[in-house]
Amino acid sequence: MASTVRLSAAETSALTRRVTLMSVGVAAVLVAIKFAAWTASGSLALLASMADSGLDLIASLATAFAVRYAAAPPDAEHRFGHGKAEAFASLMQAGLVFASAALILREAADAALHPRPVENGAWAVGVMAVSIVLTGLLIAAQSRVLRQTGSVAVSGDRAHYASDLASNAVALVGVAAAAWLGITGLDTAAAAIVAGLLLWSAVGVFREASNQLMDRELSDDDRAEIVRLATADGRLANVHQLRTRASGPYVHVQMHVDVDPDLTLEAAHDAVTAAEQRILAAFPAADLIIHADPRGRAETHGGGFWDTPAAK
Repeated sequence: MASTVRLSAAETSALTRRVTLMSVGVAAVLVAIKFAAWTASGSLALLASMADSGLDLIASLATAFAVRYAAAPPDAEHRFGHGKAEAFASLMQAGLVFASAALILREAADAALHPRPVENGAWAVGVMAVSIVLTGLLIAAQSRVLRQTGSVAVSGDRAHYASDLASNAVALVGVAAAAWLGITGLDTAAAAIVAGLLLWSAVGVFREASNQLMDRELSDDDRAEIVRLATADGRLANVHQLRTRASGPYVHVQMHVDVDPDLTLEAAHDAVTAAEQRILAAFPAADLIIHADPRGRAETHGGGFWDTPAAK
């Protein structure tokens, strides 16, 4: 899992909203120009690329909604917030990509049996070139936001468009070869390659969304940083039963720490509060629970299952 973001939930939400709206706009433009070029050329590779962009438009709309819902504050029914809406949106994206790949493979098989010539190839090639430029600019913007936010929804959206960039390049070769060299088989082969790229992309999106839905731990580097910050004050030591998970723009952290049993309750509270502030300075979107144990007298909480070596 990528390193956790170091922005507040509000900052993360603003960045993800902006880039998801950008992806909706780019997808809409790509669908329009590819549809026009496909009707004029009849290129199967172009049809495959247009189908992919159409599903990307649906997925981008869903993602735009999901990141807004995920940023909503906790309420009475969702005390941990709504962050996992991003992961559900990513799962939907993966399903759409699988469907797109299946459609393209069916069309490629039909074209292999019944070859069709490509017409108006220059227009089709021009459209694919424009698609490559627009997609590349969008991926660059998504990459910047992803480095800042770690959003699983933006990651899924970027995976779509990264596969689009590759598929557009492959489609460009297929269209050009069919239109100018008369090699229609390359157009069909290009469509099949696009489908393979989509399937590979869908697996990656599914894996990343599943990690978040299954409450996978934060990265080892992030967990080590949380422990370092918690124990920066000598009054706290031996962090144990550390549990972390990501949920959209938020992270949730629970831990137990040892404190000097001779400290007063107020002093122990002050030490734990200071540790929380240090962690929040590095992880502004964190939801923290720190339980203080008298040093040397830690007890099991929540049943022995949570005290297994793998859970420590």
